[in-house]
Amino acid sequence: MQEYLDLADYRRKVHAIYSSVRNWTMPIERRWNYWIMARDELLGSHPQSALSAEQREKFNGLVYFPYDPSLRYIVEIDPQVDPNVIEVPLQSGGNFQMQRIGKVDFKVNGEGVSLSLYRVLGYAGGLFLPFRDANKECYQGTRYLFDTIKGADLGMEQGKLVLDFNFAYNPSCAYHPRWHCPLAPAENWLKVAIPAGEKNYPGVAKKPSS
Repeated sequence: MQEYLDLADYRRKVHAIYSSVRNWTMPIERRWNYWIMARDELLGSHPQSALSAEQREKFNGLVYFPYDPSLRYIVEIDPQVDPNVIEVPLQSGGNFQMQRIGKVDFKVNGEGVSLSLYRVLGYAGGLFLPFRDANKECYQGTRYLFDTIKGADLGMEQGKLVLDFNFAYNPSCAYHPRWHCPLAPAENWLKVAIPAGEKNYPGVAKKPSS
């Protein structure tokens, strides 16, 4: 029972963190610094952290690129896409299903790029935007821009979607092999490097030898 209560508490705290991030009355870099501090506190101490108990004992904080305002975008969602259902294989077996509902277009260092936006199929399915870029300092499996099921939501401004790569974060499987995460499909693999957001976790646990 306690495990489920801890999980509910963890989700509650994530929602609260992003609620503060969406407080437009504060400067964006101040909100970003708060987000970093709050994530470190949550991952470093909470029993439902993606880190194991052993990792939490040695935890010294996550590593990020400096804030870059040029990698924050306010974009319109283009709904003119093929609404295919995409099945993403999970490492533990089975598939994670999501439906393409739109795309967003923006530029990185003058180069036009595009990412698909998905809705997760299943109970209380939310919006989901995973991506992978060419930056070798980042986790190569995938990073997430937002996942509204878990409360990781940067919100809207003037009816447009906020995409801020400075808030890009690693999935749980970047920290420990016991987690199995949906990775970005090939259509969301960017050829450009995006030097923003969370870098590789230096204390990643190794898979146990067979």
